[in-house]
Formats: sequence, C-alpha cells, structure tokens
Amino acid sequence: MDSKPKKRGAMENGDTGEDSVLATLIGNGDDLGPLVRHAFEMGRPEALVHQLKHILKKKEAEIEELCKTHYEEFILAVDELRGVLVDAEELKSDLSSDNFKLQEVGSALLVKLEELLESFSIKKNVAEAINMSKICIEVLELCVKCNTQLSEGQFFLALKTVDLIDTNYLQNIPVNAIKIMIGKNIPIIKAHIEKKVTADFNEWLLHIRSSAKDIGQTAIGHAASVRQRDEEILERQRKAEELNVSGLGDVVYSLDVEEVDEDSVLKFDLTPLYRASHIHSCLGIQEQFRRYYYKNRLLQLNSDLQISSSQPFVESYQTYLAQIAGYFIVEDRVLRTSGGLLSADQVETMWETTVAKVVSVLEEQFSHMDSATHLLLVKDYIALLGVTLRQYGYEVSSILEVLDNSRDKYHELLFEECRQQISNALSNDSYNKMVMKKDSDYENNVLAFHLQTSDVMPAFPYIAPFSSMVPDCCRIVRSFIKSSVDYLSFGVNSNFYDAARKYLDKLLIDVLNEVVVTTVQSDGIAVSQAMQIAENIPFLERSCDFFLQHAAHLCGIPVRSVERPQASLTAKAVFKTSRHAAYLAVVNLVNSKLDEFLALTENINWTAEEISENNSEYMNEVVFCLDTVFSTALQILPLDALYTVGCGALEHISNSIVAAFLSDSVKRFNANAVMVINQDLQKLESFADERFHSTGLSEVYKEGSFRSSLIEARQLINLLSSSQPENFADLVIREKSYNALDRKKVASIVEKFKDSADGIFGSLSTRNTKTSSRKKSMDMLKKRLKDFN
Repeated sequence: MDSKPKKRGAMENGDTGEDSVLATLIGNGDDLGPLVRHAFEMGRPEALVHQLKHILKKKEAEIEELCKTHYEEFILAVDELRGVLVDAEELKSDLSSDNFKLQEVGSALLVKLEELLESFSIKKNVAEAINMSKICIEVLELCVKCNTQLSEGQFFLALKTVDLIDTNYLQNIPVNAIKIMIGKNIPIIKAHIEKKVTADFNEWLLHIRSSAKDIGQTAIGHAASVRQRDEEILERQRKAEELNVSGLGDVVYSLDVEEVDEDSVLKFDLTPLYRASHIHSCLGIQEQFRRYYYKNRLLQLNSDLQISSSQPFVESYQTYLAQIAGYFIVEDRVLRTSGGLLSADQVETMWETTVAKVVSVLEEQFSHMDSATHLLLVKDYIALLGVTLRQYGYEVSSILEVLDNSRDKYHELLFEECRQQISNALSNDSYNKMVMKKDSDYENNVLAFHLQTSDVMPAFPYIAPFSSMVPDCCRIVRSFIKSSVDYLSFGVNSNFYDAARKYLDKLLIDVLNEVVVTTVQSDGIAVSQAMQIAENIPFLERSCDFFLQHAAHLCGIPVRSVERPQASLTAKAVFKTSRHAAYLAVVNLVNSKLDEFLALTENINWTAEEISENNSEYMNEVVFCLDTVFSTALQILPLDALYTVGCGALEHISNSIVAAFLSDSVKRFNANAVMVINQDLQKLESFADERFHSTGLSEVYKEGSFRSSLIEARQLINLLSSSQPENFADLVIREKSYNALDRKKVASIVEKFKDSADGIFGSLSTRNTKTSSRKKSMDMLKKRLKDFN
C-alpha cells in the first residue's frame, strides 16, 4: 500500500527518463524540433504534450517557491522604486523649466540656421548649374568644331570628334534635350561622312580610270626606253666581241645598269582611296568598303576589256592595252600600300579574267589582220606590255604565247608582201647589167650584200655582172629578216634564231626562188632577159651567206657559229637547181623563137623536081637568130651556160628536122628534098663549128662540139642520102654510123621516101643506074624494117 503512492509521487516529480531528457534540453536552451518531429513520426504526440505540461507545472512550482523565498527583498525594492519615482518627478519639473528657457534662447538661432541651410542649398544648386553649363559648353564647342571640320572636308577629324562626344560626353550631358538631340544626330553625322567620303571615292574611281591609259602608256614607254638602251648596250658588246675575235684589238666595255624606281616614274594619287578606306575602318564598315571597292573596280575592268567597235583594232590597240596595263599597275600599288583593302587572290582573279579576255581578243583580231606591218606593231606593243606587267609580278606567258602562235600567220603575210615587192622589183628591172659610177653605189649594191667577186675595189664606172633585181631583192630579204626577228624577239622563247632561219629559208625558197623561176619561165619574157635572170641567180645564191649572218647578228648569235658549212641555208642548193632550170628556160625560149622560122613542113618543097643551089630562106633566118642568141649569151652568160644554151638550140633544130620528116602533113618526100635539107644542115653545121671556136668553147670542151647536137639530123640525112641505105639494118654499121637514130622513126620516115616513075619524085628520063640501085636498097631497108617491127 505504501509502494503505489511512492510511484505516483515519482511520476508527478518528473522522475521518468523521458521527462528528465526533455527537461535537460529545455534547461540548456537546445532545439526541440527533432524531438517533436520524432514524437509525431512515432505517432505519440499526446505523450509529448503531457510531458510538456508536466514540466510547465514543475517550473511554475519552482517560481512560486522562489517568490516565497525572496518576498522581503521584493518589498524593499518596491519602496526604493517609489523613492526614485519622487526624484524623477522633481527631475522632470527641472527639465521642463530648462527646456522652456532653451526654447526661448534657441528660436532666433533656428531662424538663422534655416537661413544658413537655404544658402548652402542655393550655393550647391549654383555650383551644379555651373558644372552642367561647363559640360554643355564643352559639348557644344565640340559640336561646333565638328561642323567646321565637316564643312572643310576634314572628315576623319570630324569623325574623331564625334567619337569623342559619343564616348566621353554623351552619357554625362546634364541637359536631357541636348543629350537627346546630340544622340540623335551622331548617326546622321556618321552617315553624312560616309556619304561624302563615298562620293569623293567615286570621283576618284572615275579619275583613276581615266588616268589608267596615261599610266599604262607611261609605263610601257619607260619599258620601251629601257629595251632600246639594253639593245644599244648589247650591240656595243657584240661589236666589241667581234673585234676581239677578229684580233683588231682589245676593247673594254662596261654595262651600266640604271636602277629606276617605278613608283617615281608613275605618279598617281591614291590619297582619296586611303582616306575612304581609313574612314570606313573607323566607322566599323571596312569589310563593306572592301566589297564596294572590289565590285566597282571589277565593273571598270569588264568595261575596259571590251573592244571598241567605232574604230579598227589597229588604231585602238595601244589605248586598249595601255588601259589594261594602267589598271593593273594601280591595283598592284593598292595591294602593296592599302593595308589589306585588296587581297592577292582578288588581284589574281582579276588578272586571270583579263588574260583570258585579252587572249581571246588577240586571237580574234590576229585572225582578221591582213597586214604584216599592223601585226608587227601590235605584237611589239604586246611584248612591251608583257615586260611592263612582269615587273609588277603578273604572269604574262599566256599572252605572249598568242604571239608565238601567230608567228606563222605573221610570216605568211610577210611572205605575201615580199612576194609582191620582189615581183615589182623584177618587173621594174631593165635586165641590163648595173653600171655603178661611184664607190657609194658599189658599197650599197655590192659590198652591202657580199656580192663582190674580188676584194679589190674596181675602177669606176663599174659594170656589175648582175642587173638591178639582185640588190633590190637583197634589200627586200634584209628587210624581211629585220621584220622577222622583230616579231620573234621578246616573246616566250629567248632562243629564236632557229625560227628566224627557218622562215628565212622559206622566204628564199618559196617566195624569192619561186618568183624568179616563174618569171624566167613566163611567156612574155625575152631571151636576153631570161639570160640575165639566169645569171642573177648565182648572186642570189651567194647572198645567202650574208642573209644568214645578218639574221644571226640580229638574233645576238655569234657570226662565227653560222659560218660553218653545215650551218648554210637549204636555199643555196635550191638556187643551184633553179639556175639550171633557168638555163633550160632560156633554151626553151630560144627554141620557141627558132620555131617561128623552123616551119619546115611549110618552108620545104618535099617533092621538088629540082635542087636549089642557094640555102633555104628559113635557114638564113635560123642562122641569124642563132647568131643573135650567141652574141647576147656571150655578153651575159658564162661559157658553161653558153654551151648549154647552144647545144640545146642546135639539138632542138635537129629534133625539128627529124620531126618534120615524121609529120603527118608530110605524106611523101623525094631525094631532092633531102638534098635541100642537107644543104641547110651543112650551113648550120658550119655556123656551129665557127661559133664553137670563136667563143672559146673549144678550149674548155675539148672533147665536145656544137656539131654533136645535130647528130640525129645529120645521121638521118646521111641515111636518106646513102647509096646503100639497107646498111642501116646491119647492127655493126648502125652502131657506128647511125647510133643516134631510132628504128621506129626510121621505119616511118623511109616509108614516105618515094621515087616512083609517075613523075612525082622525078623524071624517068633522068634516072640512072645509081639511082635505081639506091632505090632497091631503100626498098630492101623498108622490107627489113617491116619484118623487124
């Protein structure tokens, strides 16, 4: 019974473990949150509330116990507090009195203080107003300065001023209206500057395009001057080398190289471009300006590349090419000095476009040109264009290749011009030997082309063995060589001597030789003219060595390298052949002249009953013609040519006599006709022998004679006059006495030989035994020839 109350008393005193823990936490001021959360999570919040209430009651009991213990001390403290209250009332009364007195004294001071504070406020406002005014004045002064710079065209300075206002002043302007106004106008000013600078730049674009032609012409002219100076230096050097080689002395020469700054020669102003580029860079639109510049320059280039249709290309090519040269000279300097305005790829693209267009234009124009002079002028200017632009780093080989590809066309035109000039030279030639009255004529017409036959200066007046066509043709060929080398030089290939030699050979063979041979073989030429042309040909052959040396000299090749026999021109051999062809042409002309008198079928009475004691009239004409030919040939031709012409003419007469017997118009002939022809042939043989000895041919051709050219006719007449013509059938006799006769021709001729009793071949009363036996022999020959055939 006693234990239960004890247990309850323990619980009331909070002796359980949980109450002890909770009380400790509260006493220490710890956080009860985790304990409360744990109680709710365990589903026992009522127990926690009960424990809190128990702790509350316990604390109230402790407070009550504490109050009972200190009650007396509390009463004393209340009494002391009452005393303090009395003292506080007295202090309050004193403070109220002092406050009243203070307010009476401080009212005036407060008035003064308010006035002072107001003054300080005014002063502050004035100072702020002054500062604001200073800022506004500075800004407005900058605005005035900017306007002045704009009006004076100092756009870069104006732009710097605008940037200064925008960066340092705009956000600090105290007056909002001014701030808004300036902020609104800054983009307008920048746009105005861009517009003005672009306008100035556009004017520069027009100016630089109009100046490009002058720039290009100046640069090309400078290149021409340099080339001429180099040629003069090289010419002096070659002469010095030749003098040294020939042993005429030691010559000292020097090569002076003058360095010339191209930029100092070509003066053009890029300032507007630099200014526009810099200002656009400051505006932050540099890339836009780059595109604008490239686009406009490309448009200008495309326009410059168009050929003018209002005038021929030969009149406009210099302007056209100079414009292109000037354009790319400007672009080169822009690339080097504008700080990235142009890229190398852009310039290369423009150049490739230009090369393609120029190549196309040149190929088209060259194909239509019909004058070698025009083609040479254009080529020379293009070569100078290539030299000029190569100095600026441009690749010009494609353009120069057009020149190389057109050299055949050029030389064909040059051939035609030379052909016409050579034809005129031959048509204007009198074909008389040239007479030179003074040494200057000799130097200009003989020594100038190495035509002299002796190193000794002849006495004047000097009669040359050739006519005027020889030096005239030599001058034409020399001019051709100069024109040919001028075209071939300064191209892609530096070694152009072989090409020059090839074209020279072609001119001499296909033009000069052809015109000469055609002329000498033409119908309207006289025998003496043909002889003189034939005699001129060896001198043309001799001049080939001079032509080759002259070509080598112009090409810068040592002359000694072309003096070797294997280096000679093919034309020399061709001229040798043509000389023989000319002699044959002379022979043909003589033969044609003889044919006018050798109408034997008309001049001979083939059935004559009597024999005339005098020579036939036609033979007198033939001999006279031959005498004229021999006299002329002796004055013009050398002995070997005279022999050729004489033999050819006499052989032609012999052939004509044989042909007359074979002619269809001669149906029959008798012995009287044979005797007449025999008389004529004897006269001709006598003339031939006399001329062979009088001309001196007998001393040169000791084994030959002119008479041998008449052998066929002589053997035929001998056969027809023989008492035993049947001996012709004997092989031994034929080979000895009739070896020039053809059996078939003899068979045809003897068939026409008639000596019948009808009176056609003679009267029967005059017949004798000898005639009868010859007739039998002739009949026997006819029979044997028939059997043989």
